[in-house]
This record gives sequence, C-alpha cells and structure tokens, in this order.
Amino acid sequence: MAGAYWVSGMGLGEVMGTHASVFAFGLVAFGFLCMGPVNIAVDSYGPVTDNAQSVFELAQTEHIPGIKEEIKRDFGFDPDFTLGKHYLEANDSAGNTFKATAKPVLIGTAVVGATTMIFSIILLLDKAKMLALNLTDAPVLLGFICGGAVIYWFCGASMQAVTTGAYRAVEFIKKNMDLTKKEADLEDSITVVRICTQYAQAGMWNIFIVLLTITLAFAFFDPNFFVAYLISIAVFGLFQAIYMANAGGAWDNAKKYVEVDLKEKGTELHAATVVGDTVGDPFKDTTSVALNPIIKFSTLFGLLAVEIAIKIKEAAHTGTSSDYTAIVGVFMLAIALVFVWRSFYAMRIPPKI
Repeated sequence: MAGAYWVSGMGLGEVMGTHASVFAFGLVAFGFLCMGPVNIAVDSYGPVTDNAQSVFELAQTEHIPGIKEEIKRDFGFDPDFTLGKHYLEANDSAGNTFKATAKPVLIGTAVVGATTMIFSIILLLDKAKMLALNLTDAPVLLGFICGGAVIYWFCGASMQAVTTGAYRAVEFIKKNMDLTKKEADLEDSITVVRICTQYAQAGMWNIFIVLLTITLAFAFFDPNFFVAYLISIAVFGLFQAIYMANAGGAWDNAKKYVEVDLKEKGTELHAATVVGDTVGDPFKDTTSVALNPIIKFSTLFGLLAVEIAIKIKEAAHTGTSSDYTAIVGVFMLAIALVFVWRSFYAMRIPPKI
C-alpha cells in the first residue's frame, strides 16, 4: 500500500484527480483478489493432508487379512504401513504451515479492500459536509476503542462457541453412540457431522446478529465515530488474525513434532501438546479465518448504512422529515448487547449434574 501511494504521486493525480491514492489502493485490493486461485490452492493443501491421515487411520487397512500380499501382487511393492503413517503425519504438519501462510494473505485482502471502502465513506461524508475526523474529538477516539473491543469480543465469542459445541458433541456421542465398536460406520459419521453442524450454527447466530445490529447502531449514531470504528477493526483484525493463524499452526505442529519426530505419543508431553492443540485449532481454523469476512461485512454493510443515515439527517435538516437515527441506533445497540451476553453466558459449558 505504501508503494501504491508512492506511485500515485508520480502523475496519477493528473488523470484521476485529487484522490488518486484511493484509486491506487483499490488496484492493490484488486491485485490481492487476483491471487485467489493461488491462495485457495495453498490453503486447500492443509485439509487434504489432514483428511488423508484421517482416512488412513479410519480405514485400518493394515488389519485387513492378506492385504500386504494383495498390494504386492497388484502394485509390485511391499507396503510399510508404519512408515506410511509417519509420512502422512509429517505431511499434515506441512499442511498446517501452508494454512498458516495462506490465511494472513486472505486477511490482507480484507484490510486493503476495507481501506478503499473506508475512503469511500470519508468522501461521502465530505460531500455531505459532515466530515469531522479529528483525533481530539471524543467520538473518533471512542470509535478506535470500540473497534478493538469488538475484535476481541468476536475472538472470545467464536472460540467459546467452538469449545461449547465440541463439549456438547462429545457428550452426545458418549450418551447415544456405541464407543466399543472397533470400526466406524456411515451412520455414525453422518450423526457426528449433523450434531457438530447444529452446535456450530447455534453459536453462529449470536455472533452474526451482534455484528449486524452493532454495525447499524454505530453507523446511525455518528458517521465520524463509525469511520474510526471501521479503521480500528481493520487494524486490530489484521494483526490479531495473523497472530492467531501463526500461533494456531505452531500449537498444531508442536503436537506433530512430539508424535512424529520425538515419538512420544501417549506420554505426558504428548497430552500437554494435545491440550495446546485444542486451543490452536480454534485459533487458526475458526477465529483467524472468520476475521476476514467480519472486516469485509462491516465495511461493505457499513457503507450502505452510513449513506442511509446521511439521507435521514439531510431530510431532517431540510424539514421534510425528523432525525430518528439516534432512536434506531439505541434500539440496534440494545439488541446487540443482548446477543453479546448470549454469546458468552448462553454458550457456557453446563455444569455436570
């Protein structure tokens, strides 16, 4: 983005006008989006290696009678299942690194695109003679604080939803499924996918409603406050997503290092890394990934909300209507706070009776 700003000062202003740098930022965002196929390929490598290892473990091919002779006869080599499992686990570790590398690029596309849309809101406010962005103004400072608060609330709420959903899924499986079976069947797999989906959706609704209503509330309260809020969620979200993607990958790979290189599976050291992986998986596979659409949704939906708020204020200024933006903002904020409470207290793991 710094390079785009520098290039925009080399005559681009004569073509694009006084806001050539904004156009340059838009080109950077477009360039990021053009890397989509590469990002998808890199990010898909991790799930493929992870699933390959899971398929190998669930298939239990090495226990099939006469399988070694059959593979030797049909494919011409002697299978080494122990070494094959070692390679699959090592490849899964590489897949974690690939995923941790691709996710920051995706969050970078959200931040660059959000920057361009934030400039659009600023120009919209400037055109309406409502622009008052000053660091000494209380609404601007409060907007910066609220943006960071929403990012950290979202991180906590999404991880709480994953933790509670996993607990409920395990409790359901322990009560309703036969865990003495040595082989999984299709019906069990369908049941597990169904209950995990249900619990994931239960946590998703709280978060989605909060983000929807709080974006409307802040946009209707004060557009300048809302601009500061959007800048804050972009900055906080960028560094938080990068940190969580890298930390989650490190926790997952620590477990793989103990299993593959140290061969300490089943020890207390391995148990400690498994506990760390239960934190790392929500870090890298839930929260860091979800921050990408959160930033995009808030800025895109916020742009529309700010334009509506400006039209209402202009109509009130001309006397053709009343300014009811504050009433709508308070109502939406009240709904958001209710679901913020639900995202934690309604999603807590219930005590065992």
